[in-house]
Parts: sequence; C-alpha cells; structure tokens
Amino acid sequence: VQLQASGGGLVQAGGSLSVFCAASGRTRNSYAMGWFRQAPGKEREFVAAVRLLDGRTDYADSVKGRFIIARDNAKNSVTLEMNSLKPEDMAVYYCAGDPRGSSWLKLRGADTWGQGTQVTVSS
Repeated sequence: VQLQASGGGLVQAGGSLSVFCAASGRTRNSYAMGWFRQAPGKEREFVAAVRLLDGRTDYADSVKGRFIIARDNAKNSVTLEMNSLKPEDMAVYYCAGDPRGSSWLKLRGADTWGQGTQVTVSS
C-alpha cells in the first residue's frame, strides 16, 4: 500500500481546511487510515483515524468536536476536515495507514506513511 496526501495550505485562525489521503494497492478489511501531525520542535502526534470497513473513528482529544475524518471506500481515500482551526494546529500533517485498525494506529502508529502536507494557521 502506498499513501498519497494532498490539501493543506494557509488559513486564518477560526477557519477551515481539509487534507486528503488516497491509498493505492490492496487494503484489508481492517485497514485504517488517518493523520498524524508534527509541529516544529515537537514530536509527531496522532490526530485522527478511520477504519475503512465500517467507518469507526478515533480522535485525539485536542481535535474532538473540531475535526472530522471520513472515508470514501470507492476511492480508497480519507478526508480530514479541520474546523475552528487554532494556531496550535499548525503543523506538517502526515497521512498514515495500518492493517490493524484505527485503535492500533492511534496507540502504536502506522506501518505505512505518506508524505507530509503543511497546514499553516495565522493568528
């Protein structure tokens, strides 16, 4: 499986932005895709994930209620809609995937990574 990320960009605080990730190759039923982010000087952290089979989602507490992750099984892709963005959301966002599900992705990380895409939030 390979992951291709796109989207991101510059937005003012309080605004919205979306990032996209498409998977190529064969994915198992339990496959989960999601996003991590890394701000300058900080460790990479989990943001959100969704299991492709049933749409089960997991979110980091810091983005619950503001970010929405959704899958499009026909396109083997996921979209992360980011709303009410804050300056602290600014980071490089990395698409990630793992066949062991969204909980594994959240707690253990991913076995496949896409390239990062920059999200900049101006205050």
